Amino acid sequence: MLRTRVLTAAVLACILLAGLFLMPPPWAVVAFGAVFTIGAWEWAGFGALRGRAARLAYAAGAALLMLAAWRWTATPGHLMLLLGAACAWWVIAFAWLALAPNRNHSTLALACGLPVLVPAFIALARLQVATQGFARGPQIVLWLVLLVIAADIGAYFAGRSLGRRKLAPRVSPGKTLEGALGGLTMLALVAWAGAVHFGLSPLTVVVFGCAVGVFSIIGDLTESMFKRAAGLKDSGALLPGHGGLLDRIDSVTAAAPLYALGLFGSGMIA
Repeated sequence: MLRTRVLTAAVLACILLAGLFLMPPPWAVVAFGAVFTIGAWEWAGFGALRGRAARLAYAAGAALLMLAAWRWTATPGHLMLLLGAACAWWVIAFAWLALAPNRNHSTLALACGLPVLVPAFIALARLQVATQGFARGPQIVLWLVLLVIAADIGAYFAGRSLGRRKLAPRVSPGKTLEGALGGLTMLALVAWAGAVHFGLSPLTVVVFGCAVGVFSIIGDLTESMFKRAAGLKDSGALLPGHGGLLDRIDSVTAAAPLYALGLFGSGMIA
């Protein structure tokens, strides 16, 4: 199983790098759209849509919303509004996780898929086509991915070696507070290295990076909440050894809007 996971991760890394740095920006945006449309197909299972036609309809509806949002956010003010609303949604999701994770319904799960997937697509796509700032768009997206990966790796190893106190036992019993802190520590190191590389203020970047890391944890736990309510172990079986596509991008769905809001809102990129 470990070998399968590593091989799948290596293939995904190659695909990601090729997509970010070799594809023309418009095609990269289309690729992001395809990824999140597949994510919508998998999310439909959280809402008890098992039939192919029903899942296809949900995924198609999400794709149309992504297209509409892409056009609407061509105006900077609209982009800030969407990203800000997405961050507000994730704050609500955090309260949901903390206070009532068992209060769920299949229809509600379907509705929640849209604020999870659509803003994340917009955040990544708009970052990818950014042309002004401290770095090119592909580098900015890659930095976000590295931050999230660092948080995941740090949480895994810290959780296995030091984990004692459960982080969210009603949602994901395997995750621990020590693991989360280990993940944020690893993320802070990657944020600091990136700040040095790009010539940015390390302290500011590390603080902002940790905030993005907290959101990534919320995204991971939120998907776990919906999977648990639907009685699913994985969101799908697309990726050998990893489960579904959503199982790989759940942290990014929450981290990307805050990351993009901070960079675009501060004027660091445009």
